[in-house]
Amino acid sequence: MISTASLKAAWSFRGFVFGSVRRDYQLRYRGTMLGIAWTVLQPLAMILIYTLVFSHLMKSRLPGVEGDFAYSIHLCAGVITWGLFAEILQRSQSVFLDNANLLKKLSFPRLTLPVIVVATALLNFSIVFGLFLAFLLITGNFPGLSILAMIPLLAVQVLFAIGLGITLGVLNVFFRDAGQLSGLLLQFWFWATPIVYPASILPEWLRPWMTLNPMYHLMLGYQNIFVTGQLPDWRNLALVALVSAGLAMYAVNLFRRHSGEMVDEL
Repeated sequence: MISTASLKAAWSFRGFVFGSVRRDYQLRYRGTMLGIAWTVLQPLAMILIYTLVFSHLMKSRLPGVEGDFAYSIHLCAGVITWGLFAEILQRSQSVFLDNANLLKKLSFPRLTLPVIVVATALLNFSIVFGLFLAFLLITGNFPGLSILAMIPLLAVQVLFAIGLGITLGVLNVFFRDAGQLSGLLLQFWFWATPIVYPASILPEWLRPWMTLNPMYHLMLGYQNIFVTGQLPDWRNLALVALVSAGLAMYAVNLFRRHSGEMVDEL
């Protein structure tokens, strides 16, 4: 488990974390004419395209749900939150390789590197999600107080993503195929999760297998909130939370056991 000393050490380097997040944004948009405006324009274009194409041109509808924007909201809720999961997983699986020079030359709490990944991903998510909320308000589809249920959902999702990401990140130092595998895994995982399609269209024989997918329960939770204004199924999500906490503790212990070997390998 994470010791109190580790948490205090990480907190003492909070300036390093904030500075790294700011530097990431500066480097990402350096040399562009619009600069940080791209962080708004890209997700805004995505939301507008989904709304125009699926709600108006293709006339897509969700089974049993009324509303012109129901499918667009279903799709945006899934894609935006999946994007947070995918960004944390992808960046954390390569974070130790990408910061090899820091790990070899500087003495600092190395667990701040995954913290930087999570902070950057959450900042990106907050921008996209803010635009999504504006879309919901403009179209009259804001879910009301049930939106507060997103807070524990996001906490569980981030815990699951960083636990899996750190595990893959440690493995990637010793076995570089782990990084390639994670990209392939995410592609299959995306389509094995009800994001583009509603879970209600799945055949009966497949649904019990889908419940083994933690992201299945998280996506259903988000879609319940935004599409129907209902609360998630907390019973199923409690199990996902336990799995996520266990995975995160395992990942931290794996990192602590092999941190010395990782520096030598890098």
